[in-house]
Amino acid sequence: MTTTAPAPPAAPTPPARPSVGRRITGVLLHWWRRLTAMRTAIVLLFLLALAAVPGSLLPQRSLSQSNVRQYFADHPDLAPILDRLYLFDVFSSPWFAAVYLLLFISLIGCVVPRALEHYRSLRSAPPPAPRNLLRLPDSGTTPTGLAPDAALDVVEEELRVRRYRVVRREGEVSAEKGYLKETGNLVFHLSLVALLLGLAGGKLWGYEGSILVTEGQGFCNSFQQYDTYSAGPLIDSSDLSPTCVDLEAFRAEYEPDLTASSFTADIRYGGPGEEGRPTTIGVNDPLRFEGDRLYVTGHGFSPTFSVTLPDGTAYEDITVPFLPSNLQTMASEGALKLPDVGAASDEQLALEGFFAPTGLVRDGVLTSIDPRPLDPQVAIVAYQGYLGLDSGLPQSVYSLDARQIERGSLTEAGAANLSPGESLTLDDGTVITFSGVKEFAAMQYSHDPGQVWVLVSSIALLAGLLALLLLRRERVFARAAPASDGGGTVLTLASLTRGSGESAPRFADLTDDLRAALAARTAPDPEGSPRDS
Repeated sequence: MTTTAPAPPAAPTPPARPSVGRRITGVLLHWWRRLTAMRTAIVLLFLLALAAVPGSLLPQRSLSQSNVRQYFADHPDLAPILDRLYLFDVFSSPWFAAVYLLLFISLIGCVVPRALEHYRSLRSAPPPAPRNLLRLPDSGTTPTGLAPDAALDVVEEELRVRRYRVVRREGEVSAEKGYLKETGNLVFHLSLVALLLGLAGGKLWGYEGSILVTEGQGFCNSFQQYDTYSAGPLIDSSDLSPTCVDLEAFRAEYEPDLTASSFTADIRYGGPGEEGRPTTIGVNDPLRFEGDRLYVTGHGFSPTFSVTLPDGTAYEDITVPFLPSNLQTMASEGALKLPDVGAASDEQLALEGFFAPTGLVRDGVLTSIDPRPLDPQVAIVAYQGYLGLDSGLPQSVYSLDARQIERGSLTEAGAANLSPGESLTLDDGTVITFSGVKEFAAMQYSHDPGQVWVLVSSIALLAGLLALLLLRRERVFARAAPASDGGGTVLTLASLTRGSGESAPRFADLTDDLRAALAARTAPDPEGSPRDS
């Protein structure tokens, strides 16, 4: 007889690997859950607050370019490093935008599901009473001579008087109030989303521009006229509101210690070609109209010069703003460029100057000792030659191109310290006269279509937060059962409170009122029989 060895068991078939699409979907879903977790949103919110710290400690170009220049002058080694890290443009830097965008996505993904959950909780009925009511923090029993249903009738009536939402079930009562707490929670989360959308809308459809305006001059709301401007990606130049502003006068007042106390500008504003409406604005008192805002962000001085060429050609009252290099004394620096000084002259003329509102000359060097224009003086250096304005390389309008001076294209033709009315005569007969000085105001024109939305959202968010913190969500449960000795009913009461305040005193007041109501219901009538048996 021949025996055959049993065949070895077949090897188990390994499970099939999920497809590439499922694996990618799983990874993306995992990271989406991580990004939209409340913990991630809190971490990103902390990083955003931390990223905003340099913006409050360091001067920002969008607010004051003169302060940034002053920081570069005070810290010549550190400032370029900070500039490469966008620390003078914090709120428009790529890393700040990345944190803000991640926070925006995280909050949207976190807040919307929670808002839906709170909405469902707001509409839901009070839950059934727990099995063992006496395990709740605030609980107790009350004996009564009423039948179980009659006792629950008294409880239900008393709770409805206290504005509870009551649900009657078999042998028990569930009641709840404080739904405004959940409403506040819902409003808080939705307002947070609306606030983020308002901020994003303001960045997408908003714009702002900065310009220096000297007394007697003006500007119109056009990107071509601004010194610097920034606009959202959905803004076109044709979307700018047609508004023109004229600066009639500027006043700066100082304390006895020479610190600035107020800056006010008398302006006229209106459409192109209109006479304009007069008003006065200040640093903390901007002009608001039709969704636009006009701020005064700083001030300075604009010396006025007159230039007379050897052939008699005269250029009268040329006013150029000088940027403050010292905010305490308002010592300022600037330049005047005259590329076309005359048809018969091939040379160009430029002035580089230092202005002192209250000047004092020490060892031939002009300094400023007071920010008020008590004794205005200007130190100028005149250059003649080629300015390089048509070279295609960008130049600042507030300084000369040092490369032209180093190459010898611009040569010094004369220098002098001048008071109003004094002149400097160059070797070729050109006469440069310091005529006087005017003040200028640094203005910022801003348009933010989301500002009303942000304001309403902020108020709603604050109201929702107050409701969330100050109101109480309180649940009361009652169960009636026959007494063990067969006489009357034992009413078990319990309360569960979420929110601020002590719950024990409120539960004691409720218990006392219920006992009084039960006693009044079981009290005998005037004929001697109980009212409810």
